[in-house]
Amino acid sequence: MSALLDRPRLAPAVREERQSKRRKVYEAPGFLTYALLFAFFAGSAFPLWWSFVIGSRQSSDTNLVPPTIVPGGNFLGNAAKVFETVPFFQALINSIVISGAITVSVVFFSTLAGYSFAKLKFRASNGLLLSVIATMAIPTQLGIIPLFMLMAQWHWIGTLQAVIVPGLVTAFGVFFMRQYLVDVIPDELIEAARMDGASMWGTFWHVALPAARPAMAVLALFTFMAAWTDFLWPLLVLGPTNPSVQTALASLSASGGQTPDNAMVLAGAVLSVIPLLILFLLAGRQLVAGIMQGAVKG
Repeated sequence: MSALLDRPRLAPAVREERQSKRRKVYEAPGFLTYALLFAFFAGSAFPLWWSFVIGSRQSSDTNLVPPTIVPGGNFLGNAAKVFETVPFFQALINSIVISGAITVSVVFFSTLAGYSFAKLKFRASNGLLLSVIATMAIPTQLGIIPLFMLMAQWHWIGTLQAVIVPGLVTAFGVFFMRQYLVDVIPDELIEAARMDGASMWGTFWHVALPAARPAMAVLALFTFMAAWTDFLWPLLVLGPTNPSVQTALASLSASGGQTPDNAMVLAGAVLSVIPLLILFLLAGRQLVAGIMQGAVKG
């Protein structure tokens, strides 16, 4: 106590300078920051807005000079033409089933494998992890022909499982979860759980899974968006009567022959984005809160 009392006090000017520096750290962002954020937001949102503008007008309005940025009143009519031209409702259902099944599988198995590589000690773990990472360097197009032949042998061509099964686990998901879990879970916590009698599965379920939720949310959003926007593989294995959203949009583009109805096509593009927007609105706040909670706990 005497040492604290004997410590020289800071001069008022020095103390005021330090307090001023602390206040500057917590000051609100300035005009330049908000201007840059608004510019990035406007540049990112403009393609979607332009699609909605043309989708609510006539196809000939794409040639207006100067181009209009004001929506018209024909969006519902163009949307109705979308559902009349292609089986778009079935395409939405198919894409929801495909993306949902792939997302659940990728998140669960990637978390399980990532936890194993991060915290379990077993023979050749580094070699196996390296082999998983090496598959990320192989172009997807190289496996399309043998994979298509395999789907044909299983008589899965034209069915949803031909799209779902090849994407049930991804190397990126395993690597992503491994890199997150290797630091976020202390080894002492796992040892304590095992000493309390928890099984291997119980330790994963009650210790690793709650700690991995922020990364699982990020991986789920990325995986769902990638599965929703996938075009090449569904185009090859799904027929025109059982399409996904992206293949249905391709059919819309080809329905007009030499002069496609751009208003109808862009109206379909806007409809295809609505489920993604709903997902981000529902999960965005929980995603940010989970990331911040994981950062504070870490």
